[in-house]
Amino acid sequence: MLMICGFVLTGCGPVAMNANKSLDEKQVPPPSKTDIPSPETYRVKMETSEGDVIIEVTRAWAPKGADRFYTLVKNHYYDGCRFFRVMPGFMAQVGINGDPHVNAEWKDANISDDPVKESNIRGTVTFANSGPHSRSTQFFINFGDSSFLDKKGFPPFGRVVEGMDHVDSIYPGYREKPNQGKITDSGNKYLSENFPQLDYIIKATIISEDNKEVSVKTGSETKSSAQKTAAKK
Repeated sequence: MLMICGFVLTGCGPVAMNANKSLDEKQVPPPSKTDIPSPETYRVKMETSEGDVIIEVTRAWAPKGADRFYTLVKNHYYDGCRFFRVMPGFMAQVGINGDPHVNAEWKDANISDDPVKESNIRGTVTFANSGPHSRSTQFFINFGDSSFLDKKGFPPFGRVVEGMDHVDSIYPGYREKPNQGKITDSGNKYLSENFPQLDYIIKATIISEDNKEVSVKTGSETKSSAQKTAAKK
């Protein structure tokens, strides 16, 4: 979670699925003692209920944050997660898993701090925190200039390079009404029943590493993202 100016900022619309499972039903493994070391740069495609969003991560900005995000995306942690806290003009926050069993395993898997090297400007992506060494799974995307966070210990690890218009369209109507404790304990079931209009991440995948396209495995075949797009035309 993120403590700012006396309020807490911590760290997804209706879904036709078991609300406590990720959308593609992949099992999220428990955290290991160390995260997977990430490439120096990589891109993540987030398919969301508002459209695709591409995030470019630069490890030099925040190495521990980049490794944690890489590990979580690789493990399909964010698939099905709701944008449960959306503050117009400030940020959209996501990162509590839809399965309470997964939350129980990951909620105390904190990483140590990175120094702040980049500013929290529009489009940057940053882990939420509640104090020193408390970053875990929740992150937010800045809608505007949130550079006041720089001196509060919030290091961006990436930025949105495509689809910021889709981020701007994330449903803001519930603001801070979803209760994070209830999300943690009951998952997407609680959110679906009480906040049905929340937008969400359908699936998050690594699409490039160090400027090289990553192949996407589909069934028994492996195709690059470009090949898959061409095949649909």
